[in-house]
Amino acid sequence: MDGRSDREALRELVMGWGFDLFGVADVTPLRESFSLEPETRRRFDRAISLGKKLNDAVVDDIRDRPTQLYFHHYKQMNYFLDRGAFQLADHIEKLGFASLAVAASQLIDWERQCSHVSHKHVAVRAGLGWLGRNNLLVTPAFGSRLRLVTVLTDMPLDADRPLESGCGTCRACVATCPSGSIKERREDFDHLACFRMLKDFRKQGLVSQFICGVCVKACCGPKG
Repeated sequence: MDGRSDREALRELVMGWGFDLFGVADVTPLRESFSLEPETRRRFDRAISLGKKLNDAVVDDIRDRPTQLYFHHYKQMNYFLDRGAFQLADHIEKLGFASLAVAASQLIDWERQCSHVSHKHVAVRAGLGWLGRNNLLVTPAFGSRLRLVTVLTDMPLDADRPLESGCGTCRACVATCPSGSIKERREDFDHLACFRMLKDFRKQGLVSQFICGVCVKACCGPKG
């Protein structure tokens, strides 16, 4: 087995399916945070992080609240991500390795906005980007205008290295956040204020899911 050649073969495969980002993470340090049974999470020491860029026209249509256009795009994006992760996990299993596709948007704790596995933390370890002030993954190419999905595996793939870049002087998301949740320091992000705003958007009938998109629109990538 050649971890690098296997990695490149998988990357070529998923890029052919329409994904825009691919990275491999050593998730050994993250496993205890996975909301999976202990024997399940211990099976996996690698994760493949996949990203798909959001449509700019859809995101640019957002003003100070989510739109029906964004909501539909969000649902279709999740379907694309989940389908691709399912296919990749199936492919890896047929190669003789364990795999587990983690759904793109299956939150098990809406208030804390947590799923079985943190896609953004896996993506950081896979070298796709860093955590920005908006508490989202920020990538050099797309900013936060993307969605993520994860496939866990025990396939011996060479892992990527995390990036050292950051948001620099950019604070576009801070100024635009309708709930005031985004602060100067990412560590001060107000999860509860964000969730209250998401609930309010849903209560208003704007969308039927807890989504916003305002800071996603603001984050086109680092400004320096």
